[in-house]
Amino acid sequence: MNVDTFQHYMMNTANFFQEALLDGKDFLIQGLVNLSTLTSFIGFIQGFIFYYPLFMTYLWIIGAIYYYYHWDKETKVDEPPTLDFYPLVSILVPCHNEEDNICEVMEWLNIQTYPNYEIIAVNDGSTDNTAKVLESLAQKYDRLRVIHFAENQGKAMGLRMAAIAARGEYFVCIDGDALLDPHATTWLVSHFMDSPRVGAITGNPRIRNRSTLLGRLQVGEFSSIIGMIKRTQRIYGRVFTASGVVTAFRKRALHNVGYWSVDMITEDIDISWKLQTNYWDIRYEPNALCWILMPETILGLWKQRLRWAQGGNEVLLRYWRSLVDWKRRRMWPVFLEYLVSVSWAYCMAFFFFIYFAKFFIPIPESLQVEVLIPGVAGMILGPTCLLQLFIGAVIDRKYEKGLLKNFFWMIWYVLGFWMINFLTSFVGLIKAILKPKGQRAIWVSPDRGV
Repeated sequence: MNVDTFQHYMMNTANFFQEALLDGKDFLIQGLVNLSTLTSFIGFIQGFIFYYPLFMTYLWIIGAIYYYYHWDKETKVDEPPTLDFYPLVSILVPCHNEEDNICEVMEWLNIQTYPNYEIIAVNDGSTDNTAKVLESLAQKYDRLRVIHFAENQGKAMGLRMAAIAARGEYFVCIDGDALLDPHATTWLVSHFMDSPRVGAITGNPRIRNRSTLLGRLQVGEFSSIIGMIKRTQRIYGRVFTASGVVTAFRKRALHNVGYWSVDMITEDIDISWKLQTNYWDIRYEPNALCWILMPETILGLWKQRLRWAQGGNEVLLRYWRSLVDWKRRRMWPVFLEYLVSVSWAYCMAFFFFIYFAKFFIPIPESLQVEVLIPGVAGMILGPTCLLQLFIGAVIDRKYEKGLLKNFFWMIWYVLGFWMINFLTSFVGLIKAILKPKGQRAIWVSPDRGV
């Protein structure tokens, strides 16, 4: 090898290593930038997980207090408004395997103080003695008519058939295990008299069964979480859902939107969005009480909340395109609220993944999450949640005496129910996406407590 060839070889080698070093430097810089970006992203997620529930809690507190002083403070449950006239109301009761509850339900329906109503019960393919019990009750109560399905068709189809058979212009729909307060029908119908644009009014469900910790926790939840949310959403002008356990409908509004959808797992959320995206108004009437049974086992609670979560996501997937229309802008707040809540659940899932991943794979120290609940966040969120629960109990004690007695147990709500709601929100979206299109939604008997 001559001198010129050797110099040329060395220069090429030097250039190669120089370029390699520059490329390595760029790669290292890019890696550090990506690492810094990921660290910032994790910090953002951590802040979102903390600030979102904090913000929503205070929003619900402010909304509930405003609603109380603006609409609710002077009313009394046992003093419903006097109407100029009392149109015929049809009370619709879809039933599936309700032999243990339907007698008591009918007793309460037959002591309504509203003077002009009929009752239509639908036996939806029950496999117990519901059919025989309903037939005997029809002999006892002249107001009652019964429709029988040979097979389980689903709650939505039961409501559809009852609506076709009903003679009234207004419907009050309750579940087959719900006890309707004697004055509830009058409170509900009064809103239809106020405005022809009112398509539905949702009532105020109250928990009957309180023999376990889960039952007591749900007493506080329905007062301080669900009640507050509905009050605040009414200030938005739209509600996410009219509770299927107790809601009144204008027949003309239902006919306008095609009645209940038979392929949605939560027909109550779906009909709420159907009505409101077609410019019908839905109101909340806290004086329209309805006493309901709720799950008192972890498995029963999980199935119920998963169904709610899946149903909410099914509605979002079906109706989000229609919200692009400016005329439907009043739906944007409730849509955004639910969308962000689902995003929060997935951020929580990512946060849990980052926390537990360090035990199985090597992760840079800057990306590691040391604790699931930072001490400062816990010190702020815990008392804030308890404040919300306390204010909700104070507002709702006019409807139910002794609510504050359950406040002692509500510390467990922050720990237990948040975890259940996070998990069901996470799984619910997946189930909603994977559900076969057009599949009929039928029901099974839920957990109704101990």
